[in-house]
Amino acid sequence: MDSIEKQLVNIEKAIVKFFNKKDITSILQFFSPDFSGFSSTRHERVTNLTQLKKTFLHYLDEGNPVKYSISGVKAKIFGEGALTTFYWKVEIHKKKKVKTVEGRGSHMFIMLDTGWMIVHEHYSKAH
Repeated sequence: MDSIEKQLVNIEKAIVKFFNKKDITSILQFFSPDFSGFSSTRHERVTNLTQLKKTFLHYLDEGNPVKYSISGVKAKIFGEGALTTFYWKVEIHKKKKVKTVEGRGSHMFIMLDTGWMIVHEHYSKAH
C-alpha cells in the first residue's frame, strides 16, 4: 500500500476512534463543507455538515455505550480523487441488550489545501 492509501486508511481509523469517544467535532474536520452523502439512518440526501452531525448523534443517542468499528478497509486513488470502501458495524448497548447494525460504506476524497477531505459518503445497511 502506498503512502496516500495509508493516509486514507488512517483517516478512516481516526473517524472510528473519534466516534467511539463521542468527539463529533474532530470527525467533521475530515469532511469538506461542500459534502454530500447518503446515510443508513435516513432516506434523504445529507447535504451539509449539520445534517451529518445529526446522523452521528442519532446513533450515539440510541444507547450507552455505542461502539463503531470498521473492517476490510481498501483505498484506491483515481486521478485527483480517492475512494475508500469498508464494512462497518455499530453495537448499541441498551438495558443489558446489544443491538448490532452492520453494513458497508464508502468515502470519496479529494485533495484540498487542508489535505484529503471527504466530499461524499454512502452508508447502507446489510440485507
